[in-house]
Amino acid sequence: MEQTQSDGRTARKRRAILDAARTLFLRNGFAGTSMDDVAAMAEVSKQTVYKHFADKQSLFGELITLDISQMEVDPHPLELAMPGTDDLERDLREYARMHLSVVMQPPLLRMRRVLIGEADRFPHLARAWYENGPERSCAIFAGWFEALDRRGLLHAPDPMLAAQHFNWLVLSIPLNKAMSMPVEGAMFSDAELRHYADAGVRVFLAAYASGTAASAVNGRNVNDS
Repeated sequence: MEQTQSDGRTARKRRAILDAARTLFLRNGFAGTSMDDVAAMAEVSKQTVYKHFADKQSLFGELITLDISQMEVDPHPLELAMPGTDDLERDLREYARMHLSVVMQPPLLRMRRVLIGEADRFPHLARAWYENGPERSCAIFAGWFEALDRRGLLHAPDPMLAAQHFNWLVLSIPLNKAMSMPVEGAMFSDAELRHYADAGVRVFLAAYASGTAASAVNGRNVNDS
């Protein structure tokens, strides 16, 4: 029983250290955070921090590895349904809105910025973040567009290139702003994010929709104007 209680206290302290480290790394960056800062915020001794983590690099590495593992979530229903969609514009627009709202969450923006700044120091972590984020998303999109090309709804002879175009048509304007200035000054309203998502889908379909799909999209655009 005593061992169980001790294990529980140890786990709680480790969790408190990781939570404090996340807050401080996101607020101050890697260079601006010290192990003393982490100990103070976690309300543990500095010796306790070093008992769990040999140095600041190992603490940062475990935190990023933990966050990356949490990115591997169950697929959104639209990810599975998109290849068989009966309304391509509607479903792409719905997914684009969701995708942009997730990417633009302030904690994710701050973590992206920290990792970009520390990519030379932690290349394996930056690579893992990229592989489990943008690269994974584009692989999913490429699978959609290959299937939709076969159905004649898109003309996408290079599905991966189409996937990258889709991803950045939706994300690039708000994400670039968020990466270039303090997060608090780069926040967009829900209506603004919907506007960017919808516009990205319109441009994507103008380039890639084929046959009747393109006519349907153009017809809706005319009617909406």
